[in-house]
Amino acid sequence: MATVFGSQEQILDRRSGDRTENYNGPDRRQFGDSREHARPEVAELANAVDQYKLRHRRRFVTYDELYEVIRELGYVRPE
Repeated sequence: MATVFGSQEQILDRRSGDRTENYNGPDRRQFGDSREHARPEVAELANAVDQYKLRHRRRFVTYDELYEVIRELGYVRPE
């Protein structure tokens, strides 16, 4: 086991543990795509955002960019 720098306190290194545990749950850091269960409007927005990110080579969008995508879909704020 490793120790904390300048201390005798031990740190458990979970990366090197036995991986034969019977865990059947989802793995960490994996995000599911919930569009198939979303309302059609939500799926349309998600697809439009993905297309925007591909067109502009962006991994993430800002709020301004998200607003631009929403406007491209035809959203107009009611007066």
